[in-house]
Parts: sequence; structure tokens; C-alpha cells
Amino acid sequence: MKKGDSIIYACVIVGAGIGLALGSAFPGVLVGLGVGYLIKMSLTNEE
Repeated sequence: MKKGDSIIYACVIVGAGIGLALGSAFPGVLVGLGVGYLIKMSLTNEE
């Protein structure tokens, strides 16, 4: 598994956890997915 994929998966899981704590997991997953892609892109641009 690539480093960028691991970052996305971790952000999705964290987003789902925050979403569950707030009462709705799916929007948290989507936010985590978006944040994960942004982090992945920012790391690949630096290399």
C-alpha cells in the first residue's frame, strides 16, 4: 500500500469517528476523504 493511500484511509477513519460522535457518520467520512486527498496532494507536490 502506498503512503498516500494510507493517509487517505486514516483521514476517512478519523472523519467517520468524528461523524459518529456528532451523530452522522457519512458526512464525516466525506469530509475525511476530502481532507485526505488535500493532504496527499500537498505531500506529493513537495516531493
